[in-house]
Amino acid sequence: MAGQSIERREVLRILATASAAAQFPGFSKWVFACGHVGNVALEIKPARYRPQFFTAAEYAMVERLAEMIIPSDATPGAREAGVAEFIDFMVASDPAIQYSFRTGLAGLNAYSEFTLGKSFAELSPEQQTSLLEPLAHRARPGEEGSRRFFSAFREITLIGFYTSEIGFKDLDHPALRFYSASPECPHKDDPEHLHLSQLNS
Repeated sequence: MAGQSIERREVLRILATASAAAQFPGFSKWVFACGHVGNVALEIKPARYRPQFFTAAEYAMVERLAEMIIPSDATPGAREAGVAEFIDFMVASDPAIQYSFRTGLAGLNAYSEFTLGKSFAELSPEQQTSLLEPLAHRARPGEEGSRRFFSAFREITLIGFYTSEIGFKDLDHPALRFYSASPECPHKDDPEHLHLSQLNS
């Protein structure tokens, strides 16, 4: 999923959303893609992230869910980008979504124990995927609330990933790249760019 397409307009929106987290000094992995070079707050990082909102068990679920949405395959995924840290910080900063995220995780765990006899963390990767697939693609009757939670979780995961340095590089769009110097002109044999006038004639 890490290579999925996101419109440039959407990228600008999520960059604005994530900028509120940019100066938080507690991240151990997540780094805002548009952070300024030389910012001390971004350079000095703790060895380990301390969740601001979720319990240890909840945070472990957040890490796993984010990793399932954007796995590490040919390129780094949510785990390497520290997306769980971003999610925890954003939920801690927004009381309006705290209840839905906490009950959403609890509901997923309860459903896992009811259907498979184990907590979500105890399931095999295959079982976890099987449990989540209906929520990602089609909600069965009675699962509408869980689907809404998973949709919100997926959105904040994408925001956290694509506003991180790792995720931003994954977009690989020339208009979104940072250059320490202007790119060199590819027309070295025609510095006056006379060939352009010939193309338009």
